[in-house]
Amino acid sequence: MSPSAAGPFSGWERAIAGRYLRAKRKDGGVAIISIISFVGIMLAVAVLIIVMSVMNGFRSELLGRILGFNGHAYVGGPLLDDPLTRQKALDAIRKVPGVVQATPMVEAEALAQGPNNVTGAVVRGIGLSDLKATRIVSGNLKHGSLDGFGSGDYGGNLVLLGDRLADQLGVQVGDPVTLVSPNGASTAFGSVSAQKKTYTVGGIFSVGMSEYDQTFIYMPLPQAQLFFGRDQSVDVIEIMLDDPDKIAAIKPLIAQAAGPGSAVTDWRDKNQSFFNALQVERNTMRLILLLIVAIAAANIISGLVMLVKNKGRDIAILRTMGASRGAVLRIFFLAGATVGALGTVAGLVLGVLFCTFIEPIQKFVEWVTGADVFNADVYFLAHIPAKIDWSEVAFITLLSLAMSFLATLPPAWRASRLDPVEALRYE
Repeated sequence: MSPSAAGPFSGWERAIAGRYLRAKRKDGGVAIISIISFVGIMLAVAVLIIVMSVMNGFRSELLGRILGFNGHAYVGGPLLDDPLTRQKALDAIRKVPGVVQATPMVEAEALAQGPNNVTGAVVRGIGLSDLKATRIVSGNLKHGSLDGFGSGDYGGNLVLLGDRLADQLGVQVGDPVTLVSPNGASTAFGSVSAQKKTYTVGGIFSVGMSEYDQTFIYMPLPQAQLFFGRDQSVDVIEIMLDDPDKIAAIKPLIAQAAGPGSAVTDWRDKNQSFFNALQVERNTMRLILLLIVAIAAANIISGLVMLVKNKGRDIAILRTMGASRGAVLRIFFLAGATVGALGTVAGLVLGVLFCTFIEPIQKFVEWVTGADVFNADVYFLAHIPAKIDWSEVAFITLLSLAMSFLATLPPAWRASRLDPVEALRYE
């Protein structure tokens, strides 16, 4: 069968393209440049997948821990001062579809003092049943338990501390910890300027986010009301939803259930600037890394230009044997596209494997270097998170292939336009 009679991307076209890629420099080939282009595309695609997966995991972990530790919506207003009105609002809010928990809470700052240190802390007053329902705390107790929490006069004297706060203060389960409040209890002679009391550490929790583990103390609600001079009132009703993303639809229902005079806010109001900053950073990193992929794909152009220059005589012979311009274009297109496709697939495999085993890799690097490569005090989380978004991986793969294919077209088109007479004139 003559070359002109064969169909597009036929066996002989693929064979010639493969031979050109494997040919050494002394034979007019560009194998070294092809290898460099392959490695460049592989690393660019792998880095893009790894970075985007880590940023997805970082956002997902932060969002999960922030919204697991804090409420999805908050109700404030005069209704919090009267126990009967507050209970009526609580019963109505808990009946709203999508609401899984509504917690009356006291939250205030205090000074915590232990044997080793004195530091600021945020104290949350909460009931035992609500604390048990907050699984990110009650389900992550490293030491101690909830036994005895909320028992005794005004809820008793047991408190829960974050593990980093406990380490900083130098206390363990059963040890005393002294809290100092700037706003003391109300008396017949007015409000006490400061309140100081010693409590017992009943448990130590770790939610895996340094900001919370180093800051928060949980105290029985009646004790917090007494300690901070709240009498029978609370600071806020914290609401948890089955899906935080539904807050826009559920928020008006919560406001209606809470009644007139209530003020309803949600997690977007408290953390909007933080998550907007993460989104901007994510989009910027994606753009920068996509440019790196484009630069790596552009290496194919230099390799093919040299290949076309070295194979001018071969192109002329193919044309005189009956090969069409399209056949020549397809040969050099296959040569460049093969490098791009193999590099993309290798980068895809490398990136996915790295993200899958990122925790063992982190531990191995820390073991070898003896350094903490992901400091929780800086990055909020205790380990490098990675969440593979397969739709994003597919987008990266297709975009890399498209860039590689487009990069091959100019030199391949130039090869197809080569005049056989001019190419053979000086041979």
